[in-house]
Order: sequence, then C-alpha cells, then structure tokens
Amino acid sequence: MGLKVGERVPEARLLRMGERGVEGVDSRELLGGRRVVLFGLPGAYTGTCSTAHLPSFVRVRDRLGAKGVDAVVCVAGNDAWVMRAWGEATGAAAAGITLLGEPSGDWFRAMDVAMEAPAVGFHNRCRRFSALIEDGVVRLWFEEAGPGVCEATAGEAMLAALDGTQAAAAS
Repeated sequence: MGLKVGERVPEARLLRMGERGVEGVDSRELLGGRRVVLFGLPGAYTGTCSTAHLPSFVRVRDRLGAKGVDAVVCVAGNDAWVMRAWGEATGAAAAGITLLGEPSGDWFRAMDVAMEAPAVGFHNRCRRFSALIEDGVVRLWFEEAGPGVCEATAGEAMLAALDGTQAAAAS
C-alpha cells in the first residue's frame, strides 16, 4: 500500500548520469530541506509510462513550480543510462524533471511499492505512485489501483491535490 502521509521516505542511493558517468544520489540530500514531487513508474520506454505518466508531469512542471514545488523527480527500475536517454527523448530533462534509476528494487521494497511482472520482463520495478515530499516526509501519497492506468498519479492529479491542500491551508 505504499508510504503513508507523515512517514519519512526511506534512505536510498539512486543513480543518475553525471558529467563523468554514473553518480549516486543520496535520497536524504535529494528530498531534504525542500518540497519535492516524487513519482515512480514501472519503467522507461514502457507503454503507459511513456504515453501518459511522464508526459503528464512534463505538461504541469512549470505550474508545480509556481505552487512552490522545488523539484520534480521521476524514479524507475532502470539504470542511469536508460533514464538519461529517456529524459532526453521525451523532453522531460529539458522540462526540468530529474530522472533517476533504482535498478536494485531495494528502495521500492522499503517504500512498499515493489512489483514483479516476469511475463513482461519486469523485475525490481515499482507500482505507479506520486507523492509530495516536504523535507523527506510524505505530505501527499497516491497510487494507481491497477497496471496500465495513470489517473490518480498523473501530474494533473498532483496539481489538483496541491490546489486542494493550499485552499485548505488558506481557510
């Protein structure tokens, strides 16, 4: 069922491509001291991930920033090379979305979003989720009810949820 509101995101070492090759990214540094929209999906270059989930965050990236989101981060069970290529191919990197790999699946298991679908070659992957993280703590958490669906975890859904939380905070 994934993380719950109020829980701290587990620590992990994620991967990205840097100027000198693969670099580790400490989740505490990534999520600490700022407001981050984090979303996870089964894999780069896969159907719903490429046609719906990632594009939804590309569409709303600027509006999320206007709502006080410091970073938008996508994580998938791929390596750093694939995540960089996918970010470039989709325009996500140019839109300011950070794409990170988590090929071991350890972080996904720690967050209780791990999934396996060997029939389609998915090992060490995650179920589709999105979250608002503030200083490492979950403030909003959404998961999809099943595979191949991107509604509750789409960028537009996160934007609407932020509108709701800001309206509630203002009243």
